Amino acid sequence: MVEFKVAEAQQEVDGEVVHSLSDGLVILKINRKEYQVRLLRSGTDEVEFIFENSFHHAKILRSNSSETTILLDGYPLTIKKHFRFADLIYKTLSSTVSVGNNNLTSQIPGRVVNIILNAGSVVKAGDSVIILESMKMQVAIKAHKDGNIREIKVKQGTTVGRYDVVAIIE
Repeated sequence: MVEFKVAEAQQEVDGEVVHSLSDGLVILKINRKEYQVRLLRSGTDEVEFIFENSFHHAKILRSNSSETTILLDGYPLTIKKHFRFADLIYKTLSSTVSVGNNNLTSQIPGRVVNIILNAGSVVKAGDSVIILESMKMQVAIKAHKDGNIREIKVKQGTTVGRYDVVAIIE
C-alpha cells in the first residue's frame, strides 16, 4: 500500500494495486474502494487510461524521492510521496524494547551504509550503532539499552529487512 498526499487538494490518499490483469486491466484500491483502470498506452513518462468510463492522459513532468509532479488531463498535480515517513521512523526507532532483549533490530528495511561501532565497543541507550539508507534517507539504528556490543551481524553494503537483527548488545 502507498500513502500519498495530493498537494493541490491537501488530501491524504491510501492507494494500492490489487491486481494487474492481462489486456491492460488494473484493479486499484483507493481509500478502501476498488476501481478498474484500463491502460491504453504506457511509456516511460506518460500513460493514457480509462478510469470510471472517462479517458485520461498523464505525463510525468518531474519526479524525485519526495514528490512527483504530473500533468493530468492538462492540469499540473503534485503528489507528495512518503509524507509521513519521518513520523514513522521516529515512532519505530524510539519505541522501547524489553530490557532482557539483547538483539538490536532494524525497524525499517534499508541498505547498511555505515557501521559506527564495532564488537567490544561500550554503548549507551540512544547511541547510533549502524546507519541505513532507506528511500534515499539515512537513518540511524540506535542502541536500545546500555551495554557492550558483542557482535555486529551485518556488513556495509548489505540489505536488511524490517526486524532483522543487526547487532547483539550485552
